[in-house]
Amino acid sequence: MHFKPVDIAIIAVFSAIWAVLNLTVGPLGFTLFQLPIFCDFSVYFTLLLATWASGKIGTPSAVGITGAFIVLAMRPGSMQMIGFSASAFLFDILMILCKHEVRLKPYNFFVASIATMASAYFAGVIIGTVFMGRALGWALTFWGVWHLIGGVIGLVIAMPVVGVLEKVGVKGAKSA
Repeated sequence: MHFKPVDIAIIAVFSAIWAVLNLTVGPLGFTLFQLPIFCDFSVYFTLLLATWASGKIGTPSAVGITGAFIVLAMRPGSMQMIGFSASAFLFDILMILCKHEVRLKPYNFFVASIATMASAYFAGVIIGTVFMGRALGWALTFWGVWHLIGGVIGLVIAMPVVGVLEKVGVKGAKSA
């Protein structure tokens, strides 16, 4: 994995977006609904766009680690960021199936959808069991499902953004 200066800039920008969204929009979901859905939106919206912009293996993992550290530095009690960071690695691994191409083409969209949903569910299970200390059954049937829903919200918002960017002539790394 070799990052060029433009890749490092993409990682820095999207790590900052991850942090800002998780520090502002993420807590809103708990305030309004007592659910993690906006945290997941913040994570997967960011990961999808970062992957689209870079198209490189390692970018989602780097954004996940860096963004999580920023959030933890600003809000030390946000230990759930470790679960989201771990899910960014899973997302990165699954995106290998489409060579890290986030596009509206059916195969790429399918892989991005599966990667997002599996990673969000994984984050929910990790957060529910490890950081909330709840039973595995609860994490598998309740908390993981709500995280999955938040990931789908991120996907539903990110993919039209990708479509609009490509329509106006902005190209992701792999579609350039």
